[in-house]
Amino acid sequence: MLRQWLLQLPRRQKRLMQVVTDVVLVWLALWLAFIVRLGIDEMINPLKVHLWLFLAAPVISIPLFVRFGLYRAVLRYFGTEALVVITKAVTLSALVLGVVVYLYSNHQAVVPRSLIFNYWWLSLIMIGGLRLAMRQYFLDDWFPATQHMPFANPDNELPKVAIYGAGAAGNQLVAALRMGRAMRPVAFIDDDSSIADRVIAGLHVYQPKHIQRMIDSTGAQEVLLAIPSASRARRREILNFLEGFPVHVRSVPGFMDLASGRVKVDDIQEVDIADLLGRDSVPGQAHLLEHCTKNQVVMVTGAGGSIGSELCRQILNGQATTLILFEHSEFNLYTILSELEGRVARESLSVKLIPILGTIRNPSKLLDVMQVWNVNTVYHAAAYKHVPMVEHNIAEGVLNNVIGTLNTAQAALVAGVTNFVLISTDKAVRPTNIMGSTKRLAELTLQALSHEKNPVLFGDETAEQKENKTRFTMVRFGNVLGSSGSVIPLFHKQIKSGGPLTVTHPKITRYFMTIPEAAQLVIQAGSMGLGGDVFVLDMGEPVKIVELAERMIHLSGLSIRSDKVPHGDIAIEFTGLRPGEKLYEELLIGDNVSATLHPMIMSANEDYLVWNELKDKLAELLAAVDRDDYARVRQLLRETVSGYTPDGEIVDWIYQQRRFDS
Repeated sequence: MLRQWLLQLPRRQKRLMQVVTDVVLVWLALWLAFIVRLGIDEMINPLKVHLWLFLAAPVISIPLFVRFGLYRAVLRYFGTEALVVITKAVTLSALVLGVVVYLYSNHQAVVPRSLIFNYWWLSLIMIGGLRLAMRQYFLDDWFPATQHMPFANPDNELPKVAIYGAGAAGNQLVAALRMGRAMRPVAFIDDDSSIADRVIAGLHVYQPKHIQRMIDSTGAQEVLLAIPSASRARRREILNFLEGFPVHVRSVPGFMDLASGRVKVDDIQEVDIADLLGRDSVPGQAHLLEHCTKNQVVMVTGAGGSIGSELCRQILNGQATTLILFEHSEFNLYTILSELEGRVARESLSVKLIPILGTIRNPSKLLDVMQVWNVNTVYHAAAYKHVPMVEHNIAEGVLNNVIGTLNTAQAALVAGVTNFVLISTDKAVRPTNIMGSTKRLAELTLQALSHEKNPVLFGDETAEQKENKTRFTMVRFGNVLGSSGSVIPLFHKQIKSGGPLTVTHPKITRYFMTIPEAAQLVIQAGSMGLGGDVFVLDMGEPVKIVELAERMIHLSGLSIRSDKVPHGDIAIEFTGLRPGEKLYEELLIGDNVSATLHPMIMSANEDYLVWNELKDKLAELLAAVDRDDYARVRQLLRETVSGYTPDGEIVDWIYQQRRFDS
């Protein structure tokens, strides 16, 4: 095939072909310039009279074309900038030729003065036009000129997409799609009424109110959002509107992702669920973000988890001198370390990264790490968070969430760590499950320790008092979008496999927040604590999970199968509440809450136990776990954690198997 043969030629041969072609075009433009000026009938053969002019034109033009870089451009990616360069090069060559004509033409063979003007515009059309034509030929893309001629359009089999947003991002996306040949752009949709019904990049521009007409006219199956600078509130309005049409909605990345260089305009992705929530994050306050991180040694436990890894990314922004990544999963640690090392190298950051494989169940390892590196701040994100999983594995939930937090906190106290921030959860409020009750007990542990100036630590047989210089803070929030165990990735997977989407209960609701926003607010909240503070993040309005499922189906361009619509695409099935699962989550135990320096962070006044009383409860709890006495574990948690009301029978696997065997 000629196209492939031309593309595979060596670069030197390609440039030689362009030079020869341009010489021919210059001669042709000069010849036609004489014809335009004198006409065919009256024109004397210019080669006989003005041979010197035909020799001078390429001698002047080709070096200028080389100097302007016309032969360095790749024709497949020929764009507006190249047209500007061609205009400059052709204009300058015509001016120089005009000077030569003025200096060297003789009276016997006068060159018409308008000839140079004709030569200029003819050269511009030929040289620029040929390059544009070759670009379309190499891309096999004649669609803008043939969109209303189905028999002439090679893209008819490609999925048809409309671009929402006819600005710079939208035009870049159209160019990328035409180059990639995976989708066929058929129309623009834009809110700007001044460009309605106009044609941009060969595509008709429709107003949002005419989307159905656009779908009927073009057969668009998908809408791509190319509005990276729009606020989340505006994107939510658009998504609400598009939900009523039978099209799959996807988007190009957000403005900050584009600006940072992490992604490109043509990196099309599914609609960000954060856009469905429609809430814009509040900008961080620099002094709060840097208070516990700038020029400090920072340690993150659970550094490979969803929240832990995002904390690490945010801490790099906070100019820490050393970042210790403490993680028990080798794979998770390797993954986040590789990412952070790449960023440190790209941005020439001075932070030192220390990856530590270890578990918070090992108190001596925790203490060694904090003492060896003189840790200033600890963000404790390591925990088991999956409600049904912990409900079936009670001992691990207690040992990891309670004793692990106790080990980490006591190591921080002994090592003289200045700041300790616990990542807590809304499930700690009036919990109905083991996970929530253990997280509340972890909060109680830090609250009790923070009120002791010289405590005797749990498990210290010497009964030696330790000076407490650590400021303990807890930050409580709801679900984060895209975390491990989150319902959002599950829904995406179920939609791709054809459904059904599984929802536990028609009325179940949850609070949601993006991972970056949650991590940033955690860092800021940790900077405001005085000791023993329980901070609560403003999660906005709770979201009904079934409505979220419905919207994800609609925005995938599919319909919901139900009794009323038996031929729909995807069904929603209700599976029943899982062990320990609540219909509604809360963020506060009581009503005693006060504002802070940050509008998205509140301070809750929660009851707590004194340290000596709590130590006795912890000792009993640990003994019950050692005996696998989960009925006693549940009873101790009910006595210790305010509002803990377990729902249903104990479903721990070991407990159930023993009952079955007996």
